[in-house]
Amino acid sequence: MVRLALFDIDGTLIRTGGAGMRAFAKVFATEFNAVDGFERLKFAGRTDLSLIREFFGFHHIPVTPENLRRFFARYVFWLEQFLREGQAKVCPGVWEFIGGLQALAQPPLLGLLTGNIRLGAEIKLRHLHLWETFATGAFADDHEERSQIAAIARRRGSDLLGEELHDDQVLVIGDTPLDIRCARAIGAKVLAVATGGSSLQELKSHEPDWAVTDLSQIEPGEAAGALN
Repeated sequence: MVRLALFDIDGTLIRTGGAGMRAFAKVFATEFNAVDGFERLKFAGRTDLSLIREFFGFHHIPVTPENLRRFFARYVFWLEQFLREGQAKVCPGVWEFIGGLQALAQPPLLGLLTGNIRLGAEIKLRHLHLWETFATGAFADDHEERSQIAAIARRRGSDLLGEELHDDQVLVIGDTPLDIRCARAIGAKVLAVATGGSSLQELKSHEPDWAVTDLSQIEPGEAAGALN
C-alpha cells in the first residue's frame, strides 16, 4: 500500500495559463534588465533555482543570495498579479483522484514534490483552493536538484507518519520525464500524467508504472495499491 503520495504542481495539479513564466520574464526584465534568451528556457520539470541560474548565466549576472532574494521578492508579487488576470485552472481528474485517495480505507498522506519555491507553490495552489489539501512537501527552497527535493519530501512524509517508508510505499505523480527520473532516484512508484508539456507516448518511453492522459483515467485505489 502507498503511504505517501507526492504531487508535482505545474501541469499535474494545475495549469496557470503561463502566469509563472510571465512572472519570471517580468522580473528578469524589470529588475535585472535581462530579456534576450528567455525563449531558450525550458520550464517543464525544472526547479525555480535552476531556471534562474541558467538565465543569469546568459547575462553574466551573479547568482548571489542578494540577487536571489531580489528576484523572488518581485516574482511572488507578479505571480499573484498574473494569476488574478489569467485563466488558471485545475487539471482534469485532479479533484476526483484526490477525493478517491482520501476515501480509501487507509488513505495515503498527501504531499507536494515541486520545483517551485514554497511561497510560489502556496500562491498558485491557494488561488485554486488546493493548498490545504497537502500535509507536507518539499520545494526549490530545499534544494536546487529535483532528485534531492524528492528525497527531502520522502523524509518529511516519513517523519509525519512516524515510520520509515519502503520504496513501494511512495507514489510520485508528475507530468514530465524529469518527474519520473526524480521518483526513480528515491525508488518510488510513478504515475505519469499527460496534462502538462509531455505527450503520453513520450512519458511511456520513460517507463513509469502508469501513464495516463489525465487523472480521470486511473482508479485511485489502483495507483495506491489498494486494488491488488
